Amino acid sequence: MSAPDIDTQVLVVGAGPVGLMLAGELALGGADVVVLERRTGPLTESRASTLHARTMELLDQRGLLEELGTPPAGGPGHFGGTRLDLTTDSPYSGQWKVPQVRTEELLEGWATRLGARVVKGHRLTDLRTAPQSVEATAEAAPGPGGAASALRVRAAYVVGCDGESSTVRELAGFAFPGRDATRELLRADVADVEVPDRRFERHPGGLAISARGPGGVTRVMVHEYGAPVGREPGPPSFARVADTWRRVTGDDIGGGAPLWLNSFGDALRQASQYRRGRILLAGDAAHHQMPVGGQALNLGLQDAANLGWKLAAEVRGTAGPGLLDSYHSERHPAGRRVLDNIAAQALLLLGGSGTEELRTLFGELLREPRVRAHLAGTIAGVDVRYAAEPGAHRLVGARVPYLRFGTGTDTDTDTDTAAGPGSSFAALRAGRGVLVDLSGRPARVRAAAEPWRDGRVDVVTATPEPGGTAPEFTTALLRPDGHVAWADGTVPELEAALLRWFGPAARR
Repeated sequence: MSAPDIDTQVLVVGAGPVGLMLAGELALGGADVVVLERRTGPLTESRASTLHARTMELLDQRGLLEELGTPPAGGPGHFGGTRLDLTTDSPYSGQWKVPQVRTEELLEGWATRLGARVVKGHRLTDLRTAPQSVEATAEAAPGPGGAASALRVRAAYVVGCDGESSTVRELAGFAFPGRDATRELLRADVADVEVPDRRFERHPGGLAISARGPGGVTRVMVHEYGAPVGREPGPPSFARVADTWRRVTGDDIGGGAPLWLNSFGDALRQASQYRRGRILLAGDAAHHQMPVGGQALNLGLQDAANLGWKLAAEVRGTAGPGLLDSYHSERHPAGRRVLDNIAAQALLLLGGSGTEELRTLFGELLREPRVRAHLAGTIAGVDVRYAAEPGAHRLVGARVPYLRFGTGTDTDTDTDTAAGPGSSFAALRAGRGVLVDLSGRPARVRAAAEPWRDGRVDVVTATPEPGGTAPEFTTALLRPDGHVAWADGTVPELEAALLRWFGPAARR
């Protein structure tokens, strides 16, 4: 067999936000990674533009918010069209508006600075697995002579981040159970139209949403009760969108200039497995759901944050048994929970007159503080808690709370002895595990973590910032994705957590 054109440790298929986030996480963790993308250039349409609190925290943990700047707030949230206050315990409460093209630009720049390679203009056509590798074949767009050229890539692992119609998922034979769409929302970005802003405005015949954005472009979304789901290939025609808009609202937008056309339905599917041997799925390739309130994008980015450091450890040879399998065991239930949440919202949002009583009841429930907080945490992604051992500290499995550190904070690593980070999020910038000690006993903490201080785990000794949030732990071990692996337990329990999440201790 001839040598492949590219030999790498991890091949990521799809250079959307999820694929690029994963590529950056892998490269940060020391893996050699190539991203394969069928597009030849950046997006030309807006697509997903809402980032939630947990995603903003992940960007902060990687030092990317400074480059992004402060995005505009996205206004009030909703649950199935009913207004919902998204206030949580995150410093990034609410929702934030960032065009997908900007998110991709940010993540691609970060990933490539770390060494990831992005190969565009190639469409995956074949996957062949071997005991120690996967070989992928991709076809480039036809050249001037009309002939398409093939690219062969050999990788230890392949990850499909190639969307709801994933070629990786299909070629690798992943089961994708669920249901097809029975209701559909049409949407378009239209220039040169004057229509009033509508926020989930209900009419006898359907639902209408419209908002004027930057540059005078108006996004319209419309659902007609009882209308069949469109079966035409590709996006809907502007004539169809305009006709539906007129029937529902009585307004005529047919004279506008369509800039982007799209539709999405209430289909709901989830891969039975997120991993099959050396092939894995993340984002919409692993779960297909209605993109209500931007939850689909944020769910996928959180998949990438969970998988990246684990797969990097696997290819580096430092992962302990079962680490890579924990990606499925953690993210599959997290995804199922969001899909159930979205299914309920789809019924409330697109249901006809027969669901009015249900919407009224939900409106009353959302005024209850505990109900509001529960749903806000789910949508924001800040309430994800991975399974923990019985009797563990209540923070284990949850994301680390945001804590500001006072002066005198120090990071103790093999390569960096400079003054440490200013917060619990900034402590994670290097993409390693972090043992945060607020106890004032750094020698004891350093001794326990010493066998893992070979580039896998850093030690931060700190004091909470005076007047800031009171810490919920004295000493905690943080995973690279910002979830708590251990807190305020015994030294043997700490060593067990280090072994589980960061592999066998190094021999000195």
